[in-house]
This record gives sequence, structure tokens and C-alpha cells, in this order.
Amino acid sequence: MIWRHKHGQFDLATRALIMGVLNVTTDSFYDGGKFAAHDAAIAHALEMLDEGADLIDIGGESTRPGAGPVDEREELRRVLPVITALAEKNPRCIISIDTSKAAVARAAIERGAAIVNDITGLRGDPAMAQVVRDAGAGVVIMHMQGTPRTMQQHPRYENVVREVADFFRQSFTRAVSCGIHPMNIAFDPGIGFGKTVAHNLLLLKSIESLRAGDRPLVVGVSRKSFIGKIIGSESPDDRFWPTVALTSLAREKGANIFRVHDVRPNAQALRMTEAILLQPAQKEVA
Repeated sequence: MIWRHKHGQFDLATRALIMGVLNVTTDSFYDGGKFAAHDAAIAHALEMLDEGADLIDIGGESTRPGAGPVDEREELRRVLPVITALAEKNPRCIISIDTSKAAVARAAIERGAAIVNDITGLRGDPAMAQVVRDAGAGVVIMHMQGTPRTMQQHPRYENVVREVADFFRQSFTRAVSCGIHPMNIAFDPGIGFGKTVAHNLLLLKSIESLRAGDRPLVVGVSRKSFIGKIIGSESPDDRFWPTVALTSLAREKGANIFRVHDVRPNAQALRMTEAILLQPAQKEVA
């Protein structure tokens, strides 16, 4: 399985990817404010690369439940200097821009980003598909019910797995019809984005059935609140090891790309899981 982006491609046939989260925001649910300062953001990105991240996902607008929008100018002010500096310090780094604004995506690509991670699944800004197409960028199309401000206000589905899978199939057809190359597309079920705990668990249990067009599947569960509800803790710090466990489980179930805050332990979990999955079956000896 190949996932193409503006600067090349990833071969996902036997090796899943780690997408390191870099929030240059003040209000993200876990690390809001930690890396808002320019130097801290660059240092953390380089650290994640050293720990095994395959790409860095940079976002300037919080998408936590209840978060309000950030205007375009402010989002650009937050992300562009970081993208520029990171591209200069490590030209081989693959950068993803986490945005739903076409103008931000375009400017980020011009500064060195190779992938657009759009939580609205190309539905939020009518110009986004054209930006992705014209740049030859990779794109992550995510499923979300509602908006970050409203998504956790009583999310409802008749069949969450079927509805997310249908959304992916429809989005794949729509993206290709807009001129985006099929191999540039990946899909994210949007764990925690307009879903209850039960919805999240059903999606994680059924990852492979969500696949559309044989495209990669992205999973982002890192330290999310649904984990805390299951383990009985409101502290994001207590969600560290459950996140690592879910990374291993989701890899076994077919996920290909993992968006995480804690790179090294999740990368180690992936490599250990893959060592088992790729082990050839031993023939029975009479």
C-alpha cells in the first residue's frame, strides 16, 4: 500500500507510520500552550523525529470538544514560522498541516508542508480540494459529526460503523472526481469527533471494515477523554499506557497511520506488533 504526498511517498505494506502531534495552540486538550512558543515547538518537533516519528502534524487551531474557531490570520501567524523553520532545520522532515482552511493549507504547502490533515473531510472549505489537487499533496479525510464546538452534544447514529464507512466511500469518489490522485488519500474515522464512548469502541473494533479504495487508515486516540471515561480518570497523564495499548491493537486490526503525542512508546509498540504480524506461520511437523 502506497500513500503519496507532495515530496514523495510512504510504503505502508509492512510498516505503519507515526504522525507526531505538534499543537502550536493555547487551548488544545492535552498540550495546549506547551509548544506555542516558536523555539519550544521546533525543539519538540525535532525530538519527536529523533524518537521515531515519520511525519509531524502541525496545527494552529484547537479541535478539542467545545473549542471555538480561530481566524485565518491568527492560524497563519501560529503555524507558518514553525513550518518554515522545521523545513529549514530538517529538509527531510515530512510535514502535515492540520487545518480546515484552504488558505492556510496553501500557505503551509508553499512553506514546505506535504500533507493536509482536514478534520472536516474536505467539506469545511469548498476550495480545499483544489488546493490539495493543485499541489499534489497528500490528504487525510476525517469523519466528524458536527463541529468541534458542537460535536459532543448528543452524537447519534443508526449504525456508526456503516455510516462512517459510507462517508469514506462517498468522500473517496468525490475527491477523485475533483482531481485528487487516489494514492494521495488517507482516511481517519475521527475517534472522539462527534462520537460517544460506545461509538469510538465500535469503530476501533471494526477498523478494517472502514477501508475505502484500499486507502490507508489513520487512527488518533492519543490521550483522548473516552479513554479516561473507561479507566475512571480525568487526568490525561493516566491515558498514556492505554494509548500505547490501543496503538498495538489498532495496528493488529489494520490501521496504518497513528497520530500520537508520545512518539517513542507508540513507535515501539508498532514495531513489536509488526514483528509478530509479519512472522511467517510455522508448518506443522508430523
